[in-house]
Amino acid sequence: MAGRGRKIPEQVLAIFDRYVENNVRHLNKDEAVEMLQSEFGLSTEQADNMFETFDKDHNGIMSVWEFQQFYQCVGNSAQEMVNKFQEMDKDNSGLLDMEEAREGLKTLTAGGGRALEDKEIEFFLKSTAGDDNMIDLGKFAGLLFRLKLYKGPQ
Repeated sequence: MAGRGRKIPEQVLAIFDRYVENNVRHLNKDEAVEMLQSEFGLSTEQADNMFETFDKDHNGIMSVWEFQQFYQCVGNSAQEMVNKFQEMDKDNSGLLDMEEAREGLKTLTAGGGRALEDKEIEFFLKSTAGDDNMIDLGKFAGLLFRLKLYKGPQ
């Protein structure tokens, strides 16, 4: 698998390989959800949402490459991300509506450590929310990753 010229970080392999059998580096959904719960402290619902988000080819299997995507976005801060999401989810619906997300983004900073401007908040909302104008935990993980990388206007 690693022969595509891309090297998978050792910490990613160390976690993933605890759950694989016969050196086959992919996990079915149940195995992946169990790993996400055990390794990152996610609830069943949260782990299921992360699986659906990071199963990029929607084949019901999490490959080591898909897990690497999850790990790059969330890493060891899964619980912090979940706590922030729950803090922003004022109505406890498990989804952020545009107003909850807008208010929450006002409390976050971009990669450079500065507060986001209103137009930047609107950009991130529009590029993250689905057709239903809602943000689930998986989309929120992607949003936080993009914010971490975002430097803003120079």
